[in-house]
Amino acid sequence: MPLHRLTKLTVAVPDVAGSTDFYRDFGLDHLGAGRFATADGGEQLELVARPRRGLVELGLGCDDPDDLDRIAANLTGADHAFQRTPEAVVTTDEGSGVRVRVTISPRYDQTPPDEPRVNAPGADRRRDERAPGSMRAGQVRPRRLGHVVVGSVDTARSEHLFIDLLGFQVSDTVRHVGKFVRCSTDHHNLMVAAAPARFLHHTSWQVDDVDEVGRGAAHMVTQDRTRHVWGLGRHNVGGNFFWYLRDPAGNFAEYYSDLDIITERLRWDALEWRGRSSQCAWAPPPPRDFHLPDDVAELMMRGEG
Repeated sequence: MPLHRLTKLTVAVPDVAGSTDFYRDFGLDHLGAGRFATADGGEQLELVARPRRGLVELGLGCDDPDDLDRIAANLTGADHAFQRTPEAVVTTDEGSGVRVRVTISPRYDQTPPDEPRVNAPGADRRRDERAPGSMRAGQVRPRRLGHVVVGSVDTARSEHLFIDLLGFQVSDTVRHVGKFVRCSTDHHNLMVAAAPARFLHHTSWQVDDVDEVGRGAAHMVTQDRTRHVWGLGRHNVGGNFFWYLRDPAGNFAEYYSDLDIITERLRWDALEWRGRSSQCAWAPPPPRDFHLPDDVAELMMRGEG
């Protein structure tokens, strides 16, 4: 696999200043001018002003110039338009309208959190000590960007680019929706979902554990109750804990922890999921507009893709 991670997202919002407060409260470090960093990934989000919200650019990291050459050769062989510089390969996914930028980038070097000591029936692992999660204070800080989900009006074309030409691997499929694909050992870094219009569904940000998912979301909702979308829960596809929140533009942002890790393709059985079984093992019911946000439905009615 020539790729090894997501590097940075460029996200369009109508009001950069209004969305800046959201992502600052979310725990990203504000670098100024709509640019944000995670604890372990450096700069990973840039907000740009556009009338319509959406994902403008998806950054991918590879190891060396040979990786860029292989990707460029794949794109050339498929007659897929791209630009090549010494530092990057840039192309566009026509299905989602997202520009894709592949650059030579360092791999993540993450320090793991302390091993949790969780009490369970017959296993008193934490004795004479309060639960560390209940005693934490301070703002939750996402460790890194994990994945992104976008809507595509041509999933076959999108999947051809990301899987066949760029080298993503399929982890699981949701029938009639799309494939969860990875460019790292994470269960998924991307899903390009079948949709009636191009749009950004959500970005997803790794935190240490389920306590950080809950603490982060509780802080966000305390600041503004309208930010809450869906959570707390555990997904079936990917296996992670989740909580989704909504930025002022309408983009969803997810805290996640405990995602499935795939280190050996031959030891992982990719499944085809159907309907609600793919959503979660447990959670409150998702809101009516979770899968198709209201502003996307309005685009459909106006005939805009």
